Amino acid sequence: MNKSILITDVTLFTDPATPLLGNHWLLTQGNTIHSFGPMDTLPPQDDATLIDGKGKLLMPGLINGHNHCAMTLFRGLADDLELGEWLNDHIFPAEAAHVSPEMVYWCSKLAAAEMILSGTCTVADGYFHEEQTAQALLDTGMRAIPAQGIIDFPAPGVADPKNNIDAAEAFLSAWQDKNERIRPGIFAHSPYTCSPDTLQRAKKLAAKYQAPFFIHVAESRLEPELLMDPQGTSPIRHLAALDLLDANTILIHCVWLDEEDRKIIQESGAGVVVCPQSHFKLASGIARVTELEKLNIPVGLGTDGSASNNSLDLFREMDILSKGQKMCTLEATAMSAQNALASATEVNARILGFSRLGKIAPDYMADLILLDLNQPHLQPCYNGDLLVYSANGADVTDVIINGDVVLRERKFLSFDLKETMQQVRRLATTLNSSLS
Repeated sequence: MNKSILITDVTLFTDPATPLLGNHWLLTQGNTIHSFGPMDTLPPQDDATLIDGKGKLLMPGLINGHNHCAMTLFRGLADDLELGEWLNDHIFPAEAAHVSPEMVYWCSKLAAAEMILSGTCTVADGYFHEEQTAQALLDTGMRAIPAQGIIDFPAPGVADPKNNIDAAEAFLSAWQDKNERIRPGIFAHSPYTCSPDTLQRAKKLAAKYQAPFFIHVAESRLEPELLMDPQGTSPIRHLAALDLLDANTILIHCVWLDEEDRKIIQESGAGVVVCPQSHFKLASGIARVTELEKLNIPVGLGTDGSASNNSLDLFREMDILSKGQKMCTLEATAMSAQNALASATEVNARILGFSRLGKIAPDYMADLILLDLNQPHLQPCYNGDLLVYSANGADVTDVIINGDVVLRERKFLSFDLKETMQQVRRLATTLNSSLS
């Protein structure tokens, strides 16, 4: 594996701030990008795997800043419901009855298939039985931060909440340094499902292992009323009072923030990941990303899980992110396509701690995707804005992760998609029978 790859005669998109480069080549060596240039400087590479990029666009692999991969099983299970009803009356009971190691493995594998097919090379995931998610993502060829879920209620794999921190530490210990593509993390579900003591212990554990610390926060306008033993007058002030905010903390959602909340986040160095499709579908609101960006708070992009989106296509997510900011501010210039692209590439890389991901440059990791430009909706192609406002995941033809080709002309080389879909359909049949 990790053989050199030479992609020729391609349109190159290196990063959102750089114009498209036509008629270029790119060479990978091992798991990194070696070099690129115009076709008239093409180097001889007899031992490289050749990919003809004619009519295609080559860009950095997308990065999904927040997902619950195994929740593909619950896609379409409980649509068109208010957040509290959706979560408490449908999702939590379904998880209690149907989440198992087998379910997490196969349904995470299905999520990986959907993400790879739509150009996502890296994902930050948070769920239970997370060792199974880690294995599934490893087996499919993805790069990932699987984060073990922590919650102060009986959870899949952790029947007694008193053991939630120990279970998380066992996961971190088992997966730390196990594989270069998998970096484990901690996912404290939220300040309304975790006590202050649990949150502080989870954060201390993350610091011990130098693992990223994820938490859902400020998703609903009712959340301040739901906090467990509130230490502040808002969810963000609650986390700040518990000393949970720093550069290794990733705040998921952040829809309901006031000026003081935003100032606290800015001073802490924490990153934010928004999931606009999920916010729209659950009527949570619209995260004011432009207000965060004014304070230089890094804002990345995630899909959330399939149960609340229902798609894992980051091209669709980028489009909604940009247009949502235009709508909530009534300013057509509120968020550019460039900024939306950055959220799903280089900004997510920075938030998640990947120093060599998110753009095409020498010595960066060889996580790359090819899109077929010979589509009516992608013609003419003047600039990279097209990727946000016109492209979709189905335009992706080839995916390279860590220097290995995992998808070639929309055919998987890394695992058996048919087997994965059969296994998930079997699990879905069991779930459906229990609802009848």
